[in-house]
Amino acid sequence: MTTTNDRTEATEATVPAPAQRISLPDLAPEYYKAMSAVERAARRGVDPVLAELVKVHASMINGCAFCIDMHSTDALKNGEQQHRLLSLPAWRETSWFTAKERAALALTESVTLLTQGHVPDAVYDEAAAHFEPAELAQLIALITTINAWNRIGVASRLSPAAK
Repeated sequence: MTTTNDRTEATEATVPAPAQRISLPDLAPEYYKAMSAVERAARRGVDPVLAELVKVHASMINGCAFCIDMHSTDALKNGEQQHRLLSLPAWRETSWFTAKERAALALTESVTLLTQGHVPDAVYDEAAAHFEPAELAQLIALITTINAWNRIGVASRLSPAAK
């Protein structure tokens, strides 16, 4: 076997993406347009870098490859650092997220994982300490919206484009 960059040719073969099950834009166009409008409304007033962190984090929790790829790409375009994106699953173990970002990430987890304790008062109160009420409302809207998109992506089996 020949190796390239310490990887065998066999490990370099790509696996095809799962076939998409259904296309909501094609088959439920009014709903899809409404979701797109909700997305625009939800992100209004939220710092773009923070918005993408929240979207990537929720998408990682939900296992939505399409959304992880899309929002990681958008985050990098907005100036986010790759090491921060890669460490999102272990954000509590790092020192490179601000207190405000940490509050948003904790809130993202609680809203995303509702069946694991709902949104504890301590998590909500910490977020409320870092965000003005209108900002907090938008953050909750953003988290709720990315969770809806994740469910669309996972249920319909959206896959990111090959790179």
